[in-house]
Amino acid sequence: MLRLTGWPAVLGLLAWAGAVLAPAAAAVTPVVTATIHVGDDPQGVAVNPVTGTVYVANARSDTVSVISGKTDTVTATIHVGSNPLAVAVNPAAGTVYVANFLSGTVSVISGKTGKLIATVRVGSQPDGVAVNPGTGAVYVANSNSNTVSVIGGPVRLRPDARRPSPSTTAR
Repeated sequence: MLRLTGWPAVLGLLAWAGAVLAPAAAAVTPVVTATIHVGDDPQGVAVNPVTGTVYVANARSDTVSVISGKTDTVTATIHVGSNPLAVAVNPAAGTVYVANFLSGTVSVISGKTGKLIATVRVGSQPDGVAVNPGTGAVYVANSNSNTVSVIGGPVRLRPDARRPSPSTTAR
């Protein structure tokens, strides 16, 4: 049995009921603010939190669309491997990694220049990619070979920054 004594208890119960039973209209409903046309069959998307640049993997056009997060416009289109499905960003290094499903590779793009700087052979049918922001290591899920490929190496903290930067030493 609930026993209320005094006005403070009644006001506390009413405040609790108001918080629990708040009307749904008080919630903010998300809305689409822009529609951006990119390449054929966009699959994966990643955002560089430092620059606000958005990268979209376009599977059927074998490209990555680069979008300005400030203007919501495509600023570049970069050709990568066959059937890119996933993309990830290392904001500390300024690099973008694209998993190319049919070519069994990962394309590495410079976020500064927008140029393809490397192609790394990984397992069969890579379809997922992620960057560990603490170490800079890149993990690639290879669906057909049931493996995860690890790209990259250690990072060190610069004395003048809080974000990790790529190390110049090899493993």
